[in-house]
Amino acid sequence: MTTKTTKKTTLKSVFLTGLLVLVPLAITLWVLNLVIGTMDQTLLLLPEAWQPERLFGVRLPGLGAVLTLAFVFIVGLLTQNFIGQKLVEGWNALVRRIPLVGPLYSSIQQVSDTLLSSNGNAFRKALLIEYPRKGSYTIAFLTGVPGGDVVNHLQEEHVSVYVPTTPNPTSGFFLMVPKREVVELDMTVDAALKYIVSMGVVAPSAPPRRPADPPL
Repeated sequence: MTTKTTKKTTLKSVFLTGLLVLVPLAITLWVLNLVIGTMDQTLLLLPEAWQPERLFGVRLPGLGAVLTLAFVFIVGLLTQNFIGQKLVEGWNALVRRIPLVGPLYSSIQQVSDTLLSSNGNAFRKALLIEYPRKGSYTIAFLTGVPGGDVVNHLQEEHVSVYVPTTPNPTSGFFLMVPKREVVELDMTVDAALKYIVSMGVVAPSAPPRRPADPPL
């Protein structure tokens, strides 16, 4: 009986080991296939006569992704010089004057500049806050401080935070939290994102204990 139990345990262990190896690989390949397939759709923007299937007589998977990345790189290269910057400024000024489109474009541009700019401050700090109720904690990311008329209605100093959802961190909640109630974590943003996406399974290693930090 013991031998059979041990054998079943060993088989189960081997099977789980195989899953631990194959599941991350399968998910990674699935995501890559989804991303590359989406980027390949950009080939549909080309004139029919320039379509790779028409030119080469065969479908080339990944060609759209390569061309898209090359196009983004070339645009970035061209806009780094003086003339390119002036063209971008002119384009931005033109789009902002279009009714309905202008305000939307400006808002998206401000968000993308904040998130993607190398000198931006968004998502630079992982925080611990009480949410969604007292005594329950979650990880959030510092995005800035409240502005506009909102400041006139807050009784004390607040910070703006983004609370991502699990396992999809691209959706979440924007909150304004009292500064004194926010705890800055000794954790990188990447480590915090992994912690959130894995639903707490992939926990970062604990840093050495240190004296309590003052609030932000």
